[in-house]
Amino acid sequence: MREVKIGDITVGTPVALAPMAGVTNPAFRQMAREEAEAGARAAGWDPAEQLAAREAIPGTYAPAGLWVCEMITSRALVERRESSLTMIKADPGDPVRSIQIYGISPKMTRRAVEMLVGENRVDHIDLNFGCPMPKVTRKGGGAALPWKTDLLRELLNEVVAGAREASQDRDFTIPVTAKFRIGVDGEHETFRDLVRIAEDAGIAALTMHARTCTQRYSAKADWGKLAELVEMTELPVFGNGDVFEAEEALAMMEQTGVAGVAVARGAQGRPWVFYDIAAAMHGSEARRRPNFGQVAQAIIRHAQLLTAHYGDEFYAIREMRGHMANYTHGYAVGGRARQALSLVSSLDELREILAGIDPDQPFPDAAAGRRGRGGSEKPAALPDGWLSSRALDSAQLARVRAGEIED
Repeated sequence: MREVKIGDITVGTPVALAPMAGVTNPAFRQMAREEAEAGARAAGWDPAEQLAAREAIPGTYAPAGLWVCEMITSRALVERRESSLTMIKADPGDPVRSIQIYGISPKMTRRAVEMLVGENRVDHIDLNFGCPMPKVTRKGGGAALPWKTDLLRELLNEVVAGAREASQDRDFTIPVTAKFRIGVDGEHETFRDLVRIAEDAGIAALTMHARTCTQRYSAKADWGKLAELVEMTELPVFGNGDVFEAEEALAMMEQTGVAGVAVARGAQGRPWVFYDIAAAMHGSEARRRPNFGQVAQAIIRHAQLLTAHYGDEFYAIREMRGHMANYTHGYAVGGRARQALSLVSSLDELREILAGIDPDQPFPDAAAGRRGRGGSEKPAALPDGWLSSRALDSAQLARVRAGEIED
């Protein structure tokens, strides 16, 4: 399996955990990373040995993949909001710290990047141009932003320059990458313009979710557009969309020519999908098929890691409630236990509920395949007049400038 170079960073196993709100915190990132490391070892390729054998500058070699923090808003970082500073805490065992930032204001986003790099909190910055949620797109952010090519160009130029200048006291330049979608909808595709602007700005790699903003997570991901993107650029491209199993990861790479894959919903409630993908990428047919007892152990460990991260057991267990349906998907759990898991409030209670479920039931076929709700296609929530021009009008520009914080 070929390594992928992202600026000064080398990714030894070309897989990434894509950012997901409420999911890709340090606890889940650690579990996903450890599964990928185990999968690579099952194929006879030991990430720890690879790391030790290289005279790599710390922060520049990711042997088992990239594990990206959930999206953080640039303004929250600049204002040093406590909750956001907690969110960007690193998985302590991750050799490359990756953080995704969302912003609309070029200057604000640059300041956030300068803070992260200047305070040595990050090794890799990813920019979000793919979020389809109305609370983001109606402000002109996420998947809506690339339609405005002047704003996109200014933001990318500011962020790349900011990362480069803030890296002057570091041993390597922090690379900036971008994650995006095909476009707003089928009639307003943006990825072709984005790749050219990204290349000119100095972006180090690209990740495309092969759906439009209006499709959200519905319809089949258009891998043909991924292949088109690969043909357009020399930059490494990671593909995202409809990778739920190791075989789909290999198929995407073979069919589209992408350098790597980014997995989001396919990892929800099963960090061991990265065991399978890493094993497959290094040539092994080893696959993780946990019985329910092993799933229960993973749930408890996830809860323990979250508790350590937040320093608040009740808050951590409340956060775990949202993961229970995905972890137990396909297993015979029973309605009463499912309801109890959705209301669990302590580690002891969690252990008690799980102990009442048959631990020996084998991995069911229903636990494989697609995860998460695909939903249906919906019109994009956009600022007034957003699609009338590829450039910001005076009112839209004023709103962008109003969101900046002055020194």
